[in-house]
Amino acid sequence: MTTTEEKNATSQSVSQFLTFTIGQEHFGMDLNQTREIIEYAGITQVPLMPQFLSGVINLRGEVVPVIDLSVRLGRDPIKIHKRTCVIVIELHSFEQHCVLGLLADAVNEVIELPATDIEEAPAFGAQIRAEFIQGIAKADDEFIVLLDAEKTLSPIELAHLVEAELQ
Repeated sequence: MTTTEEKNATSQSVSQFLTFTIGQEHFGMDLNQTREIIEYAGITQVPLMPQFLSGVINLRGEVVPVIDLSVRLGRDPIKIHKRTCVIVIELHSFEQHCVLGLLADAVNEVIELPATDIEEAPAFGAQIRAEFIQGIAKADDEFIVLLDAEKTLSPIELAHLVEAELQ
């Protein structure tokens, strides 16, 4: 392989992730799914919804449901403070376009990770459903749990959870 081919192969295997914090834990999500990050400015609560659904926001005329990612991952609800933000993501699954807001304690940075730096999630340790985890990376002596947004925030599964709550 020539040097140019090696560079191309290396650049193709690098992915960008938006990293954020929930509690004391660091998470990442594929940057391609991120639409924007907005400052927390309040959420309109919707009655009779599961605890993970914080409510909705008006994003330039579009009603966007906001998920408390901490609750979705089986932890305590996020306590609102000055760095709390909403990460707006777009999911495309089963020919369905879905825009969701994710409540996070803070957004950290965008990092580039070569595929070789992403390890499979161990069967133990992180108390998150294994299918939610795309992998685990290490950056600056911190572990970052890389979430698979398509599975963690599957519109079909979230709809089933909402229906179960209403029954």
